Amino acid sequence: MNRIMILIAGFMLLVAACTDKQTDGNTVSGLNPADFRMEVDGKQTYLFVLKNTNGMEVCITNFGGRIVSIMVPDKEGIMRDVVLGFDSIQDYVNHPNNFGATIGRYGNRINQGRITVEGVEYQLPQNNYGHCLHGGLKGFNSRMFDAKQVDGQTLELGYLAKDGEEGFPGNLACKVTFTLTDDNAIDICYNAKTDHTSVVNLTNHSYFNLNGNPATGNSDHLLTIYADAYTPVDSTFMTTGEIASVGNTDMDFRQPTPIGARIDNEFIQLKYGKGYDHNWVLNTKGDVSQVCATLESPQTGIVLDIYTNEPGLQFYAGNFLDGTVKGKKGIVYNRRASVCLETQKYPDSPNKPEWPSALLKPGEKYESRCIYKFSVRK
Repeated sequence: MNRIMILIAGFMLLVAACTDKQTDGNTVSGLNPADFRMEVDGKQTYLFVLKNTNGMEVCITNFGGRIVSIMVPDKEGIMRDVVLGFDSIQDYVNHPNNFGATIGRYGNRINQGRITVEGVEYQLPQNNYGHCLHGGLKGFNSRMFDAKQVDGQTLELGYLAKDGEEGFPGNLACKVTFTLTDDNAIDICYNAKTDHTSVVNLTNHSYFNLNGNPATGNSDHLLTIYADAYTPVDSTFMTTGEIASVGNTDMDFRQPTPIGARIDNEFIQLKYGKGYDHNWVLNTKGDVSQVCATLESPQTGIVLDIYTNEPGLQFYAGNFLDGTVKGKKGIVYNRRASVCLETQKYPDSPNKPEWPSALLKPGEKYESRCIYKFSVRK
């Protein structure tokens, strides 16, 4: 055990220092780094800024490992912020949310908050319709990450989830690396090790609005998901265990389709999800070199292509945004102001052994990758 803990401690040292913090001047997105400095759980929060040779900018805070802003050019060359979020760290702390967050230890839902690992049953928080959602009451979205800015285009974040945290077994040492490439891609690499068999499913929960104006909503966004099947849910948003064809249903996004075209139809899955909030079974089958989904704004021409080595993608249409929260620049976030596209293992995989496994054993290395690549269609 001591040897394992030494390995975990060594792993965390890779990201244990905060360096190259932004200290002067507002960002391209208009954020003031001083507004992102406060102490949370005994650690200092910061705003880190990544820029590439094209002028694209990504701002990230170590509170919750969150993407705060993404500035990309539209078809007229105007820079647009294409994610929801807040102007200060205080707002992130005061308004519980998942905007831009790193999600863990297990992204999405676990049925009744129960898992069995090596014959032992563990009870997790039941924080969403009787199920465990996004790691429990205080998931990674509310945790403080250690941070190291490697260079102007790379940020490493690290977090040690201790044995028993939110009910999960094992000390889980995690590292999340954000790399902004010169072809306008945000390459997110997740790595983790454990000293006891556990479950892990890390993802990013950015809320995208490619219009660059959340007041306009997502209904005109064109979405393509390269998936012939999806995992249906019941009325509590829990996967039933079925893998169903998207053919001849409102879940078929194999061709570019406006999000608002069918979202309010009478299809039972849309009723259960209050719109789209489902996992798609990707045709790419873990091939990170292939596009698994594309989102496009006809207004701005901004295109987002997604790549992953994961088997699933959660498409959530912002159905629970309700206009009670004001985000950056005082914009009210109304229902369906955004689109979330979360790469993942299928929801409740720990309780469905026939699905791709989310188990991680000592000596194994968890590796997950998500690439958000931006371009423009003129």
